[in-house]
Amino acid sequence: MMRALLTYWNLHRVSLFLLALSIVFYGLFAYRLDRGDTLALLSLYAALFFLCYKLIQFEKWNLRLMIFSGIALRGVFLLALPNLSQDFYRFLWDGNLLLEGLNPYALTPDGWMAQGGPPFSGARELHEGMGALSSGNFSNYPPVNQYFFALAAFLGGKSIAGTLIATRGIILLADLGILYFGRRILRRLNRAPYMIFWYFLNPLVIIELTGNLHFEGVMLCFFIMAMYLLLSGKWLLAAAPYALSIGVKLIPLLFLPLVLPLLGLRRSLGFYLGTGLALGACLYPLYFDAFGPNYAQTLKLWFSNFEFNAGLFNVAEWIAVRQGARPWEFIRAYGNWLPAVMVAVTLLLSLLPALRKGKYWFGGALVLLSTYFFLSTTVHPWYIIFPLLLGVFTDLRFALVWSATVVLSYSAYSPSGVTEKPLFLFLEYLPVFGVLGYEIFKNRKNFNAIAKNQAGRDPS
Repeated sequence: MMRALLTYWNLHRVSLFLLALSIVFYGLFAYRLDRGDTLALLSLYAALFFLCYKLIQFEKWNLRLMIFSGIALRGVFLLALPNLSQDFYRFLWDGNLLLEGLNPYALTPDGWMAQGGPPFSGARELHEGMGALSSGNFSNYPPVNQYFFALAAFLGGKSIAGTLIATRGIILLADLGILYFGRRILRRLNRAPYMIFWYFLNPLVIIELTGNLHFEGVMLCFFIMAMYLLLSGKWLLAAAPYALSIGVKLIPLLFLPLVLPLLGLRRSLGFYLGTGLALGACLYPLYFDAFGPNYAQTLKLWFSNFEFNAGLFNVAEWIAVRQGARPWEFIRAYGNWLPAVMVAVTLLLSLLPALRKGKYWFGGALVLLSTYFFLSTTVHPWYIIFPLLLGVFTDLRFALVWSATVVLSYSAYSPSGVTEKPLFLFLEYLPVFGVLGYEIFKNRKNFNAIAKNQAGRDPS
């Protein structure tokens, strides 16, 4: 036993040292970092990204060590209070409401407090922690997400500390599911299975999901499971996990038209019907007469009122303001046009015959989602995790670059409030668009062939 351990140490001591150093840095990030300390945040993140790169470089074929590393790094956050986002207070609020048999969509937290507060302990602490923006609006989290909030609150005994641990357990299981199905899809597409570690060990994923408790990982687990089933020809079985992914986060709705070239008309209609029925079953327990207006009211805010870390929108706004437009009027008009633009882009991509092949389908999905985020008025760092995962299944790496630079958006936070710094936004987006432009130029012949339906045969 000792000889085996010594041999393992001699073979992997550099990688184990890098892992130990990563654990130390994640510990500093989880328990010592203040969001307003931009220099410390950026320095730690840069170091962690470099260590992630070296670990994958040295051990990409060592599945056991890679899985152990991913779990160990996530375990660092087990007892930490999220320090980059306060959204978890709303997660706990909604989950506790559901456990009490109350509909989380019925009233805003401010409305509940005006009536004396909901019937669970710690309500005042959660209300104060979530901030005025969340407390003054109806919940924008879809039904399946609400069930996970309630499950975490139940497993955690309704306490904040216990619910945080339970939530991290759920998110860890989801990431392991992504690792499992992601490797299987990569093999099916004849790609290197180790590419999934760019998701599993990525600091953005570990910090924003396990650390800050965002549920993108749970949504992606169901999504990637559904895609594996679709690529395996099991489209009817895929409807349920796809519906669950939509029920956690709405963004997979964007890809439904892209299923048409992948499955063909008849099977696509069956898949849409199955997805719709499953989604309706998820929604039914929480539906009431005012559900639609309440939910739509909150969703509308994200398209026409909020602005954070925007890419091309900032350029358009800068031009419009210099032409005499008022910023608050421009963002509302822009928010009204964005859905129409995305519908046009989606329909255009869905007409590409090349998307019948799994190899090109993920590329089309990446282009569609990235277009949406490039045009969006609000792009929180954890949003980039979805294009990061899609990019794993393609030859495009600009989303991986974005996962490294998006942390610059946190420079907007300071003790005095939130003020975006144009220089940091420029430094974030310049490498992303630079790499994207290079990849388009480098692969221009392939893009032309795909557009003209001349792409070579693909085993998927």
